[in-house]
Amino acid sequence: MIAQNAGKQATPQDLINVDEVLSKYYDIAPDPSQPSQRVSFGTSGHRGSSLTISFNEAHIVAITQAIAEQRIKEGVTGPLYLGRDTHALSLPAWKTAIEVLVANGVRVRIDSRNDYTPTPTISQAILTHNRASDGSQRFSGNDIADGIVVTPSHNPPTDGGFKYDPPTGGPASQSTTQAIADRANELLGAYKHIKRVPFEQALKSDLIEHFDYRQHYVEDLSSVIDFDLIRSSGVRLGIDPLGGASVNYWPLINEQYGLEIGVINPEVDPTWQFMTIDHDGKIRMDPSSPYAMKGLVDRLNAGAWDSFDLVGGTDPDADRHGIVCPGSGVMDPNHYIAVCVEYLFSGHRPGWPSSAGVGKTLVSSSLIDRIAAAIGAKLIEVPVGFKWFVDPLFKRQVAFGGEESSGMSFLRKDGHVWTTDKDGLIPDLLAAEITAKMGKNPAELHADQVARFGESWYQRVDTPASMEEKAQFASLNPQDVEASQLAGETITATLTKAPGNDAAIGGVKVVTQNNWFAARPSGTENIYKVYAESFISPEALKQVLSDAQQVVSKALNK
Repeated sequence: MIAQNAGKQATPQDLINVDEVLSKYYDIAPDPSQPSQRVSFGTSGHRGSSLTISFNEAHIVAITQAIAEQRIKEGVTGPLYLGRDTHALSLPAWKTAIEVLVANGVRVRIDSRNDYTPTPTISQAILTHNRASDGSQRFSGNDIADGIVVTPSHNPPTDGGFKYDPPTGGPASQSTTQAIADRANELLGAYKHIKRVPFEQALKSDLIEHFDYRQHYVEDLSSVIDFDLIRSSGVRLGIDPLGGASVNYWPLINEQYGLEIGVINPEVDPTWQFMTIDHDGKIRMDPSSPYAMKGLVDRLNAGAWDSFDLVGGTDPDADRHGIVCPGSGVMDPNHYIAVCVEYLFSGHRPGWPSSAGVGKTLVSSSLIDRIAAAIGAKLIEVPVGFKWFVDPLFKRQVAFGGEESSGMSFLRKDGHVWTTDKDGLIPDLLAAEITAKMGKNPAELHADQVARFGESWYQRVDTPASMEEKAQFASLNPQDVEASQLAGETITATLTKAPGNDAAIGGVKVVTQNNWFAARPSGTENIYKVYAESFISPEALKQVLSDAQQVVSKALNK
């Protein structure tokens, strides 16, 4: 259901009290006996709010100690790259982490400019540190590095997040995050006894190393984006950082590559009062949401388009992207992924391994499947979560990994890994490269794809579910789906494992020739999510969603 204030300017009543959020971070201790107050790692680390006693000082002390111990177990002896975004809780959690890491003898690399740090810059820093002379990656041995990013991504301003990146540079595996969470919960009740160094003392330690994340990342961007093409074409790219960590990176990109990228809104404000409200009535800094981006679109339509040919956006930690084109508004992430796939795999990256395929999550659009088949690219479909692209990117089994929630990364032009975490900056820059090379913007290129491959309608619906029902999803198997048809078409496949890697999807996907749905439980809320798509009509999509709820209900109640 869409909230009544969705797409409207945030009001004073929508804004957080920053002082309250910060004071409760320090003043309230969680009760480890309460499940909602324990450490829990989802697909992107531990997230919560100090207001709900799910992201407080005690949580960060315990998690950081657990990470320090995990490093010892894994033999990680190099520096830990530490970054943070612009959420109010990120700075205090960043300070807490430093206090514990230094006390545990960990070398910590912090930003030499005392600036915000986009998530992809941490991944890129880890991977370049761990790279061998031949461009391959080292995962063990002397001086191997890892990292922590303090961010809840695009979550509302009340929230905080804490994510561990192992030496692979991307999201940690479930076994690693579970081990960290289990140990952190053991420590949670005794966190005051964990060794810490006062922050000001920690900063003076020889274990603190200053690192210029911004310069390091920006200088390396030419290995993944064709800046000569963008510069010579005169394509005018605008960027809205949405008050996030990429805000100060764009001026340096201009300086480094002789571009004229315009930063539309350079304001950083932990209340995000300049945002329009997202679909559910909350302030959420999602660059792929037409509701969250409506303020930007209105501004462009009111005359700002005179200065730009296309506009990109990034979320608070810059791991998500959004693309806005004249006359078409915010592109659906699925549509932009499809455009990127066709461009990148059609001769514009000659240095990529010919055997490397297209990686997509199984809830991303089947338009990507159709395009991959048409251009002769191998398709590798994985469960939800960018962590599933980490190994395939390293092994060059995929040259591109993209997910429906506007996350992607792809290989360097020479075929070596760039980042194994989502990067929101390179998709925005790639949009300018694509426009320069093709003479059409991504929305126009998507329209061409629709003419060739058919139009599709895509939607995600959240349905309330009990804890017991959510747990049942993990035990589903194809035989639990008794239906033979979906929206009038014969079911051709019922999946509980991803075809690309045979990993459990934590739910079920049902496919016909022109329709599909996938259902999986939320890791943090008492809901299950149904993703659906139809290449027939909007009415057929509604029927797919209706049939999906019946199919899932019967399967869970067998």
